[in-house]
Order: sequence, then C-alpha cells, then structure tokens
Amino acid sequence: MFNVGFSEALVICIVALVVFGPKKLPEIGRALGRGLREFRKAASDVMEGAEEDTKDGTQGKDR
Repeated sequence: MFNVGFSEALVICIVALVVFGPKKLPEIGRALGRGLREFRKAASDVMEGAEEDTKDGTQGKDR
C-alpha cells in the first residue's frame, strides 16, 4: 500500500517523538492498536455475516 522504507519510517518516528514527546508515544501506540483491533474485528464480523447470508440464500432479502 505505502512504499515506506527504513529511512522514511525513521524520520516519521523522530518527528512523532518531537511532536508528542516520549511520555505520550506509548499511549498513542496503545490507542492505535486498540482501534485497529476493533476495526479488524468489526470487518471480520461483517464478512462472516455476509458469508452466512450468501449460504442461506438471504442476500438482499428481508428475513
């Protein structure tokens, strides 16, 4: 998706460290991790629901 090499990632990390400070970075990382985890879980639930609807033949129909 994004073609980010080591040097670009290092610059991004240094800028984040300067902007947010060393005390806030772990909190921001945890919050981003939780957000990504919730997003993946929700996307997985939607995909499973769509697969079940397709198997049941109820795609696009009211139950």
